[in-house]
Order: sequence, then C-alpha cells, then structure tokens
Amino acid sequence: MGPWFIATETFTSDDKQAWEKYIAWSGLGHLDEVVSLDPMLCPTVLPEIKDEYWPYIVNEDFMLNFFVDLEFLLKQISSIPERNLLCVYRNPESPPPPYEGSVRFELLGYDLVDVEGSASALTNCGGFPDVFANSELSRKGLLTSHARALEVRAQLHAKHPEEHHADCHVWAISRAVAL
Repeated sequence: MGPWFIATETFTSDDKQAWEKYIAWSGLGHLDEVVSLDPMLCPTVLPEIKDEYWPYIVNEDFMLNFFVDLEFLLKQISSIPERNLLCVYRNPESPPPPYEGSVRFELLGYDLVDVEGSASALTNCGGFPDVFANSELSRKGLLTSHARALEVRAQLHAKHPEEHHADCHVWAISRAVAL
C-alpha cells in the first residue's frame, strides 16, 4: 500500500479546557500533543466528502477522509492554517520509507486505531495496562517502534477479543515538517 494523506485538527494544551479534561481522564500527563487518526480526538479538517473528492480519496469503508493525491489535498486545505498534515501507511509490514515528494514528512510513530476507524486503542480507550504502559507512548501519544506496535496489536486482540476497539490497524504516522 502506498501512502495516504489526511489533514486533521490539532489537539494540544492550546485548547486548555478540553486538554485538561482529557489529561485527567486518560492519565497521559506526559503528552504535549495528541497526533492520531482517532476522529474524536483529531477530526479531519475536511469533514464533508465533496463530489470532486471521489477521484482523489480512498474509496473504502471508514477511509473516505484519506487522500491518495497529496497535491489535491494541499489545494483543499490551503486556507486552513491550524492543522496537521499527515502521511500515513496502514498496516505496514516494516517501517515505511520516507515519503519522496513535494512535502517533507517526519515519522512520529505508530497509532493503533480500531478497524472501524472510531477510536485509538492507545489514547482514547482508557488504556490497556495488561498490554502496554502509558509511559511507552511518545509525547505525541504514539508508539515509536514498529515491532512494538505489531506486538501491542497482537496482544490487544488476544487478551481482549470481546473489545471491538482492540481489533486494530497499525498506522505509521508522519507529519509534514513545513509547507
């Protein structure tokens, strides 16, 4: 699978009230930002799927907010200053190569989002302390090792087969460095 692209809202302490509530609930006090594909924490900045998007988006259930054409996405978000532009790989077999294109991206780590695309098992499920420690997450709320992300995904599924948020895709997440 080649890279997909998405632009999401940022989630930091800049939104003081929401951030403090989130940190108190999650226990993730070491975070300085959440960078995630979790649509509740970091929703897309383009929530409406316009007719002209269809040739440029992933045409798959739960994936309609992902673009396959970075240049098209850049045009759509040019007037939105506060956002994260992400380059993502779903279930990569190994750490993905750096994206080679018009924008430079930095690999931040790996998120585990349920297969329905509704919640991150790392940052929005209240934790799974029998599978991973909150301290394993980076300051962005991600696992930094591809191997560990695969291990956590397997353990989540094995130890919590009844929990639908434990059936996850591993997402490699890189963020645009500068535009």
